Amino acid sequence: MNVEDIRDHVLQKPGVTEGFPFGETVIVFKVSGKVFLLVPLDEATLQFNVKCDPDHAIELREEYQDNVLPGYHMNKKHWNTVIAGGRLTNKLLLQFIDDSYNLVLPKTSKKK
Repeated sequence: MNVEDIRDHVLQKPGVTEGFPFGETVIVFKVSGKVFLLVPLDEATLQFNVKCDPDHAIELREEYQDNVLPGYHMNKKHWNTVIAGGRLTNKLLLQFIDDSYNLVLPKTSKKK
C-alpha cells in the first residue's frame, strides 16, 4: 500500500476534500471541514495520523506496539500515528482510516 492507494480510497467517500494547509509535505483529508486523516509525504515508510475512540486507541497501541503510536503532533488521547508494516495488513490500515472518517462524519452531519 502507498499514499496513492490511500488517496484513491479516501476520495471515494462522500464529502471528502484534500489539501496542504501545513505545506507540501503533509496531505490533509477532511470531511465537512473536519480533519480525519493526515499523511506525511516525506517519510520513507508509509504512515498516517487518524482519529480514534480514546479507549480503542489505547487497545490498538497495546496490540500493535511497534506500529500504532500516540498521534504525532496531535491530541494523543484522540489520535494515533499508524506506521505501515509488521502485522498491519492493508485491510487493517484502511479500517483505521474508515473508522476515523466515521468518527468525524456524524459530528459534522448534525451541524449541516
